[in-house]
Amino acid sequence: MAKPLNILVFPCGSEVALEIYRSLEHSIHFNLIGANSVDDHGKFVFENYVDGIPFANHPDFIPTLKKLIEEKEIDAIYPAMDSVIATLKMHEMELGCPVIASDINTTEICLSKSKTYEILKSSVQVPKVYANASEVLDFPVFLKPDIGYGSRGVKKANSKIELITHLENNSDAIILEYLPGKEYTVDCFSNFNRELLFVGPRERSRISNGISVNTATMPLEERFKEIANSINSAIKFSGAWFFQVKERTDGTLVLMEVASRLGGSSSVYRAKGINFASLSIFNGLGMPVSVLENEYSVELDRALDAVYKIDVQFNHAYIDFDDTLIVNNKVNTKLISLIFKFINQGKKIYLITKHEYNITESLAKYRLSGLFDEVIHLEKLDQKWKYIMHKDSIFIDDSFAERKQIKDNLGLAVFSVDMISML
Repeated sequence: MAKPLNILVFPCGSEVALEIYRSLEHSIHFNLIGANSVDDHGKFVFENYVDGIPFANHPDFIPTLKKLIEEKEIDAIYPAMDSVIATLKMHEMELGCPVIASDINTTEICLSKSKTYEILKSSVQVPKVYANASEVLDFPVFLKPDIGYGSRGVKKANSKIELITHLENNSDAIILEYLPGKEYTVDCFSNFNRELLFVGPRERSRISNGISVNTATMPLEERFKEIANSINSAIKFSGAWFFQVKERTDGTLVLMEVASRLGGSSSVYRAKGINFASLSIFNGLGMPVSVLENEYSVELDRALDAVYKIDVQFNHAYIDFDDTLIVNNKVNTKLISLIFKFINQGKKIYLITKHEYNITESLAKYRLSGLFDEVIHLEKLDQKWKYIMHKDSIFIDDSFAERKQIKDNLGLAVFSVDMISML
């Protein structure tokens, strides 16, 4: 098997970076290295993590990144923020490894909404742009920064006062017609020959901080396909990209923006088999790719999640059976996943239980035979703490009384069933 490619993701804590990680974490083809200028959620996700990278506008950014590429033997950089894409693509030759993105001309066009509208106005519907506040006679209007993404600097102005106040504090804002209808994101993929291989629309049903937190796949209507083809013909894409449109009152789709990267919620199409991150890397390395899509619909809903780093060192884990490993006559799949994580880390796993039936038969019943390094089957009046032989251990049990005995007598870290995800 070929050696996995070392892929540097920067910055690694953005929503785009986290989707890249989820897309590639189990791939045998890639070894992911996350890098950041500031510590954020990426620190908790990427096992191979590098901090202290200068910001992209700092003079030391490219030299520092070049040194990291040499040290880590990076095969390709996957930028995960709009402004960073252009900087890295501009210095691609100097960095000495491919940057997974469309060319610099395309990335700079997509960074600026005004440039995007200018290039596409003859082929797709773009919003009316007001030159200044004095031109606006009807309200509301929509304000957003010419260069920006998400909901940063976005404002719906309902009056002249709101409009002028916002412009005074946001000099880079452009004034657009307000579009009251439904909003859609259309995820696309073009190969290095500019062939449009995939177009997938999805409605942005619920939005938080500019991110689709509820979105669903939908049939490919001709109106979405026509816009995608027009954009792909006018702008040179290579890899994943997307555009956002919104409806006027009469239902006409109007272009809001185009981005030369995958969308943070494009995972709704990954659920159908379209792995934009993987496709983009192979495409960026000059390899031919094709798309395979499953024929079912998918709805994605996102909420804040939590990842924990607990400062406890251990090489042995003692785990209870009843109401811990088996809950309501079903295997606790989260605990099973954790057990295999421990096994992959080289830790020893022990089952310690007062199970009233034949434990060998019960393990076989739930297809758990051979999972543990040792099975310690105790009598009902036995005390579990007396059978834990390793000081560098943790104890997982649903029983507060059992956990308290272990804590009081051995001083070990103890965990209830609700704490499994924290390990």
